[in-house]
Amino acid sequence: MSGAREQFGSRIGFILAAAGSAVGIGNLVGFPVGAAKNGGGAFLLMYAIFVFAICLPVMLAEMSVGRHAKKDPLGAYSDISGNEKKWKVAGWLAIATPFMIAVFYMVITVWLFGYLFEAVSGNLDKLANPETFGLFINSEAIFVYMAAVVGVVYLILQGGVKEGIEKAAKLLMPALFVMLIGLVIFVLTRENAMAGVEFYIVPEFSKITAEVVNGALSQAFFSLSLGMGILITYGSYIDKRADVPSAAKLVALTDTAVAFTAGLMILPAIFSFNPDINPDDLSESSVGMIFTYLPSIFLALQDSIGYMGASIVASLFFLLVFFAAITSLVSIFEVPVAALMDEKGVSRKWALGSLGSIMILLAILSALSFGKVDMLTSFMHYAGADKSLFDVIYDVFYDTILPLNGLLICLFVIYRWKSANFNASLEEGSSGYKGSWFEKYVDISLKTFIPLILLVIFVNTVAVKYFGLSLFG
Repeated sequence: MSGAREQFGSRIGFILAAAGSAVGIGNLVGFPVGAAKNGGGAFLLMYAIFVFAICLPVMLAEMSVGRHAKKDPLGAYSDISGNEKKWKVAGWLAIATPFMIAVFYMVITVWLFGYLFEAVSGNLDKLANPETFGLFINSEAIFVYMAAVVGVVYLILQGGVKEGIEKAAKLLMPALFVMLIGLVIFVLTRENAMAGVEFYIVPEFSKITAEVVNGALSQAFFSLSLGMGILITYGSYIDKRADVPSAAKLVALTDTAVAFTAGLMILPAIFSFNPDINPDDLSESSVGMIFTYLPSIFLALQDSIGYMGASIVASLFFLLVFFAAITSLVSIFEVPVAALMDEKGVSRKWALGSLGSIMILLAILSALSFGKVDMLTSFMHYAGADKSLFDVIYDVFYDTILPLNGLLICLFVIYRWKSANFNASLEEGSSGYKGSWFEKYVDISLKTFIPLILLVIFVNTVAVKYFGLSLFG
C-alpha cells in the first residue's frame, strides 16, 4: 500500500486501544463468576500469575513482530520468514481467526445494544422476564439493532488508526472505567454486599483442580486478545521509539484490574439483591448471566430506589458492557481490514465495505441459528450434541484456534525470527530492557514452558470440544 503507514498519535492512545481490545464481555461478567466458583482469591492469584508469567511474553512476541515488520499478521509472517509457505499458513490463520470471531462477537454486541435500548426505554420488567431472551434473539428487531451496531463500527474504523480507533479508545475506555467504578461504589453500599465480596476474594484452595488451572490460564490468554492478530496489527502502528515492554505491562495490568473490579460489581450485586442465592448455581456463561440473570437482579432494586432508579442502573450496566464489546469488536475487525489494505493495496473504505459485507452476511446467518432456521440451528454434530452455526464458529475459531495461534507466534519468534532479533527489537525504545531479568525471563519462557503449555491447552480443547474427553479427567 502506498504512503506512510498509519500510526497511533500517542502512547496513551495505543495503550487504551490495546486495553480496549482486551477488555471485553468475558472480563466484566464471565471472569468474576468463574473466579468466585473456582476458588475465589486463589483463582484470582493464579489468574494474575498466569497473565504476567505466561501471557505477557506472548503479548511481547506479537507486538514486536508487528512493530518490526510494520505489516498485518500475514505480511509480518511472510516478510520475516522470507515468504516461507508454512509461516504463510500461520499468517492466514491469524487473519481468518479474528474475521470469524468478529462474526459471533457482532451477534452478541447486537444483543447488548438491543437490551441497552430496552433498558433506556424503561422496559426493565420485560428484560427480567425469563422468556424474553429466547424471544428477543429470534425477533426481527435484532436486524435493526445490527444496522445500528454496524454503523458505529464503520464510523470508528473508517476514521483510520489515529482519527478513528485511537479517538474512540480515548473516549470509550475512560467512560467505561468511570461507569465501572460508579457501579461498584453503588453496589458496595447495598445491604449484604460484603457477603458477595467475601465469596469473591476469600481463597478456597480446595476448589483448585487441574481443570480449574487450565480454565484460569485459558481465561487469561483469551482475555488479553492473544492469538487474534490484534496485537501484531496494533504493534505495526506504533513507532520504533516506543517502549513496547512497558506498554505491554500496562495493557496487562489494565485488563486484569478491570476484570477484578468487575467482580466487585457483579458478585456483591447478586448477593445484595438476591440474598438467598446459591452461588454454585450461577452460570459461568457470560451470555446467560447478562441476558437472563442480571436483569432480574437489577429489577429487584426497585424495592429500594424505585423502578426508574433500577432502570437507570440497568441502563448504565448495559452501556458499560456495550462499550466493552464495541472496543473489542473494532479491534478484532481491524485485523482483516488492515491485512486486505496491506496485501492488496486497496483503500480503507473499500476494505471495510467488502469485508464488512461478508461479515454481516455471516452474522445474519449466525443470528438465525437459534431456532429460526433448522439447517443453521443443527449445523453440525460433534461431542454427542447438535451445534448451531454460531456454536461452530465459537468453538472452532475462539476456543480452538486461539491457543494454536499463540503457540505458532512463540515458535516463530524464537525459532524462525530468532531470539537475538526478537530481543533487539524489544530493546528499541526501552533502554532498561536490555540485560534485565525480565528480558532473560521472556526469552527463556518462550523457548521452554510457554509453547508446551499452549500446546496442552490446544490439545485439551480439541479433546473436550469435539470428542467429549479431557486430559484432566
